[in-house]
Amino acid sequence: MSATAQKKETFEFQTEVRQLLHLMINSLYSNREIFLRELISNASDATDKLRFQALQDESLLEGDSELAVRITFDQEANTLTVSDNGIGMSHDEVIENLGTIARSGTKAFLENLTGDQARDARMIGQFGVGFYSSFIVADRVSVTTRKAGSKPEDAVRWDSAGDGQYTLESVTKDKHGTDVVLHLKDDATEFADGFRLRNIIRTYSDHIDIPIRMPAEATGEDEDADKTPEDETVNKANALWMRPKNEISNEQYQEFYKHVAHDFEDPLTWMHNKVEGNQAYTSLLYIPKRAPFDLWDRESGHGVKLYVKRVFIMDDADQLMPRYLRFVRGVIDSDDLPLNVSREILQHNKQIDRIRGASVKRVLDTLEKLARDKPEEYQEFWKTFGRCLKEGPAEDFANRERIARLLRFSSTQTDAADETVTLEDYVSRMKEGQEAIYYVTAESFSAAKSSPHLEVFRKHGVEVLLLTDPVDEWAISHLNEFDGKRLVSAAKGELNLDKLGSAESEEQKEQQEKAETELKPVVERLKAALEDKVEDVRVSRRLTDSPACLVVSEHEFGISMQRMLKAAGHPFPAGKPALEINPDHVLIKRLEQVDDQVGTEEWAAVLYDQALLMEGGQLDDPASFVKRVNRLLAG
Repeated sequence: MSATAQKKETFEFQTEVRQLLHLMINSLYSNREIFLRELISNASDATDKLRFQALQDESLLEGDSELAVRITFDQEANTLTVSDNGIGMSHDEVIENLGTIARSGTKAFLENLTGDQARDARMIGQFGVGFYSSFIVADRVSVTTRKAGSKPEDAVRWDSAGDGQYTLESVTKDKHGTDVVLHLKDDATEFADGFRLRNIIRTYSDHIDIPIRMPAEATGEDEDADKTPEDETVNKANALWMRPKNEISNEQYQEFYKHVAHDFEDPLTWMHNKVEGNQAYTSLLYIPKRAPFDLWDRESGHGVKLYVKRVFIMDDADQLMPRYLRFVRGVIDSDDLPLNVSREILQHNKQIDRIRGASVKRVLDTLEKLARDKPEEYQEFWKTFGRCLKEGPAEDFANRERIARLLRFSSTQTDAADETVTLEDYVSRMKEGQEAIYYVTAESFSAAKSSPHLEVFRKHGVEVLLLTDPVDEWAISHLNEFDGKRLVSAAKGELNLDKLGSAESEEQKEQQEKAETELKPVVERLKAALEDKVEDVRVSRRLTDSPACLVVSEHEFGISMQRMLKAAGHPFPAGKPALEINPDHVLIKRLEQVDDQVGTEEWAAVLYDQALLMEGGQLDDPASFVKRVNRLLAG
């Protein structure tokens, strides 16, 4: 490689990178040797990408088809070099990949750093910023790279001491690929030792399916100072997922997960399956313990990798796993797909559909087993990924019932915020004669727990599920029923107490009819005062303590969901709610005494606004509401 410089530029790091480098330089990682795993993983990805692109254009290999990672060191200069003959980078790609963190969620990541070194180290891996871990052991890093297919003089050298700046200069590099040179710190000389490096590679990177080479260690009898030692392959260099399961240790499975998922923590569990016959493929899928910060980012770049005959084809192949299982990591390697398969081909491929269906089944099988045999571990999984799983009934109709059994909820049975109640638990506790599974939605647990719609249910001892995630109402609307029981909102439509398993006595029915007759003038006056805001006013069967509540029709979104959709700019047909009043409440009895139109309008507006607030709604004119309440209190 010729290092003749043509031009040299100095750049400032992106703010997020400067913050990250500060953490790295101050030894964020408790286990420093992990930096080598990250650099080897990046080099492996680069060779995977070149191998795939060379399927369409063999000239990119430039006659060098033996793709590998090479590790060398110089004890006198105190340097360590990680080289690959992979895809390489152009000038602009170097700036994008090494000067910025082009990943959404980085700000959230930095905000969530706690100062706990062990915890923060785990988070870093989830952001694919492993390259910067070089600065844990190096006080200067130099990267020389040339994009495959470009000219030797188009190579670029990136250099930084991690001090907020980096330089770029044009150089000449004979071969495509990347060389990362670490100028080791005085306290990191252990990483310029062949024995130490071999141990690290065999511990963390033995599963990499391309050779990781180092100069062979010279023995005493053939040691020759003038002879360049031959390279030897340090790792096994065969795809871990293709090995028999009985030859793979738990530690090897865990290290492969950290490589494929860019995570620093062991996975929760994994599934390794080999399918033979008409369709041959191997899958190794993992369920993580913790969620990456980009779990809710639709542009997230992690997921299940697709290989064909051990050749990497594409990352994050969303055709292999539905969105609600996007937390699953791993690889699927098919012997039957064409090597030049594209995303467009995947979308219309029956083999992929069968692989996807079988993979989903394995994940659900594993989650069911976890929930059955290790409920405490499943509860931790649910806290982390439950919101993803709730999307399942809408997305995966075929597995809707299985997904429903994996869902967890809060309910009035426990009155606790922790989601521990299953639908099977609920059904087992249903009252005799109860026809439906009841739920109420709200923006928070406290709001759900205090909802006026629960009053009659609590009075009759009927359990109600408390749904507080934004996705809950949408998910439930696609579930419809479970075990033959309809899921019904306690806050929608008119309530029939007979269907609660708590039929009204003849005396109660007579009292209700009497109240409806006596309050008919009040109901009519309220209807007239609120005709622009409500569809109907009626005497309630669901209230025991509150003066009034708003009820939407059975097939409409709840009021809080309507507000969220409106805020997000989603148009939807929304009807007006009904106002239900409690005939036994003191405010309603006081309203009976009001005989002037102005007074009725004042009371009607206050009752409506109070009911709207209890639903988590927002007032159009809070100042007017306060003035009305003050006038009524003063009067």
